[in-house]
Amino acid sequence: MSELLDVVIVGGGLVGGLTALLLAQGGVQATVLDAAPVLDREKVLATPNPRVLALSQATIHLLQTANVWDKIARQMPYTGMHVWNKNGYGEISFGYASEKQPSLKQSLGSMVEPSLINLAIQQEMLEKVKDYRTQVKVVRIEKGVGCWIVQLADGTTLRTKLLIGADGANSFVRDQAFIGLDVLDYKQSGVTCAIKTVQPHRHVARQIFLPTGPLAYLPMASLDASKNGYWQSIVWTLPSDYADEYSALDDDAFKCLLTLESQNMLGGVVDVQSRATFPLKARSAEHYVLDGLALIGDAAHVIHPLAGQGVNIGTLDAAVLCDVLLHDLKRGVWAHEQTLKRYEHRRRGENLAMMHSMSAIGWLETSEFYPVVWARNFGVNQVDKLATFKDAFMTQASGINSLKQTRYAV
Repeated sequence: MSELLDVVIVGGGLVGGLTALLLAQGGVQATVLDAAPVLDREKVLATPNPRVLALSQATIHLLQTANVWDKIARQMPYTGMHVWNKNGYGEISFGYASEKQPSLKQSLGSMVEPSLINLAIQQEMLEKVKDYRTQVKVVRIEKGVGCWIVQLADGTTLRTKLLIGADGANSFVRDQAFIGLDVLDYKQSGVTCAIKTVQPHRHVARQIFLPTGPLAYLPMASLDASKNGYWQSIVWTLPSDYADEYSALDDDAFKCLLTLESQNMLGGVVDVQSRATFPLKARSAEHYVLDGLALIGDAAHVIHPLAGQGVNIGTLDAAVLCDVLLHDLKRGVWAHEQTLKRYEHRRRGENLAMMHSMSAIGWLETSEFYPVVWARNFGVNQVDKLATFKDAFMTQASGINSLKQTRYAV
């Protein structure tokens, strides 16, 4: 019989890696099974990623707590947000524009390339997690007596008191545990790329709602720091047939279309790099936990990228799960069913509310039904005039409130 491990985490990305590092700080060493290889630092740093993740203040705080943040090679803080509808008069702004790169304390959050986060997480795990295994393929998972049994492609069998699935939207852990999945297919795709504009972004994230879906301009760091301010990552939500059509355009035609549809935002697009598309589906696991098993991050939920909150609710999953586990460990209890249920109770309802809110906002902003258009524009303008509502919205988006009852409170 193999040794009975305290915890095995399948998935070594941002959410799984953060969980392992927070547990290690609490005195619990996890076995981390990562499908990815050890990353080549120089290659990662030299290859810009056209997509960025909008990290909230809560996520940044957790990465700082785990000693990961300072290892991230480049990032672009943002101080403002501007949202409006192309076919309406409603608009709302948060924060302010900044000519100079602000400090984190002055910002609403920061835009970071996923590859750079993964590199930083991996570097810290190589130092702090004693049993971190890369290029691992899990081929079978089953429930044993008082444990979960994990079989690897190389023939190794692991037994663990707690199995954590942090292996993404197509989670093998979730499938092997026979946890059902609710899926909402938006019949949309996201088009992403990096663009350069005539005018600088001034550290403001912008989103315009078009009849076909939202188009977001997200400030991003340049490989050459002296050229910072003009490069941005876009996420353009479109009906899938439109996305296929636009993706087939050559770069010059795509730049012209993007300039036109964005209402010549920031003086237009002068360069475009690394276009890609991905289907948009909301997913929610029917359960986050079973006896001795927990799902976190995209393995538990995937939401519309409308507000860029997917990665942030995943890091909050990690924080709450680690908090309840380490709290009960002090009482001599590890991964008890009630402990895991507390995690599910605190996270599932909040995540579902976020998922349905994003779906509702997407419908409201693309509706052309006149009463909806009027109510939408009137409501957005009223909110824009009320500092109390805007402050409450930004506090919620920061994720700080979700950390208040944990050891990771700001």
